Amino acid sequence: MVSAAHSTRSQESHDVDRSKSVALLTLGCARNETDSEELAARLAAGGWRVSDDGENADVVMVNTCGFIEQAKAESIDVLLDASATGAKVVATGCMAERYGKELAESLPEADAVLGFDHYPDMAARLDDILAGRAVESHQPSDRRKLLPLAPAARQSAAAVVPGHTRIEQADAAGVAEGAPQHLAVVRKRLSDGPVANLKLASGCDRRCTFCAIPSFRGSFVSRTPEEILAEAAWLASEGVKELNLVSENTTSYGKDLADSQALEHLLEGMAAIDGVEWIRLSYLQPAELRPSLIEAMLRTDKVVPYFDLSFQHSSAKVLRRMRRFGSTENFLALLAQIRERAPLAGARTNVIVGFPGETEEDVEELMGFLEEARLDSTGVFAYSDEDGTEAVHLDGHVDEDVVSERHTRVSMLVDELVSQRAAERVGEVMTVLVESVEDDGVDGRGAHQAPEVDGTVALVGEVEGLAVGDFVTAKVVDSHGVDLVAEIVEESW
Repeated sequence: MVSAAHSTRSQESHDVDRSKSVALLTLGCARNETDSEELAARLAAGGWRVSDDGENADVVMVNTCGFIEQAKAESIDVLLDASATGAKVVATGCMAERYGKELAESLPEADAVLGFDHYPDMAARLDDILAGRAVESHQPSDRRKLLPLAPAARQSAAAVVPGHTRIEQADAAGVAEGAPQHLAVVRKRLSDGPVANLKLASGCDRRCTFCAIPSFRGSFVSRTPEEILAEAAWLASEGVKELNLVSENTTSYGKDLADSQALEHLLEGMAAIDGVEWIRLSYLQPAELRPSLIEAMLRTDKVVPYFDLSFQHSSAKVLRRMRRFGSTENFLALLAQIRERAPLAGARTNVIVGFPGETEEDVEELMGFLEEARLDSTGVFAYSDEDGTEAVHLDGHVDEDVVSERHTRVSMLVDELVSQRAAERVGEVMTVLVESVEDDGVDGRGAHQAPEVDGTVALVGEVEGLAVGDFVTAKVVDSHGVDLVAEIVEESW
């Protein structure tokens, strides 16, 4: 992968004396972060100096989140703050894709609202905006209609899909037609550190009644193994030691490829990359978590025993109204299956309370499930209507004050349960990745903790000389809420 790293650095060597600068601010999920790094590469190739300094840029581009109302409100606030700097302001990302011209009309402070179709030539569009030329804002449409209905036909479709750097989409990033796959990595890291997100796929074919993501992210399409492995090797050459594999639905990976075990084989290929030490899978659908994938995750060297399971609820009745599958019994059986092979495996989930038709009995069932599940981390969300979703029209809407009360009640239970689970890990010996070395302490994460969303490990003992990116073996000696304290028992490697 020397050539891949050289390709990216040589591409950036033309950018030293740039006079035009763009601040790229990212909101939302890990998938948005990978999209921003693709945009950064395309902008850099187009002569733009890219940073996250919103106070000293010619253009501030906000990669927005459009998932839930709170995220949309945050996106608006950041855009308004950006306009106060005097820079040109551009909205892109999920909220921009979802609302397009409607957002532009309601937010005159933004100079343009650009969608995913603008990504391949984004540098040219910013040139236009900086020069004062009008750029027409994105016109939203249902992106599911851009790809064929049959998954097997999607790989050859010409639609722009963020993060899928097909050669024909890579021209604007300075990648020559016909270039080897490892030279077609279109990504510029916006942060250093030993951890990076790596996108496996985009879109989703599920039709959950509470979720609008498929309408603006499109149908599910896998990135090819060659493209993913090339990017993984490039990230390793940049010093990344942990790869966090992300998508809207990771367990669907390969459904549009001619390999029924594409994800299992991809994990094997990734584990063979020098420099990669941890591989973490995120966004697993319980109904699609086949035994062969569980087996592959637990047997493949470097894949951490960590299961990010999208339960959403445990009442079978509520799940059916969500157009999802499962039940309390099925989910507990799945966790038992995992823990039979890996007793110390990490497990997390998200749940929604207050969904239309949810009763007190359903809430009690969910709480009972969480007590038995012994999860390391749980996110609790209060249901709210989202534009364009089927749930808006369901009967049985729960009063907002009742939703709020249920959210508080379940959140308080979760706080207690994850604290108990952390306390259960006292005495456990684990590998810890060092992520922060400061005067007031050294912090990291164990294999059962994903970056940002789960707890951390405070390291004590012989910490002198440790550096970010080191791995140490440590024994857990205490817990504080979801966080652990561990004493080093073996030196770093």
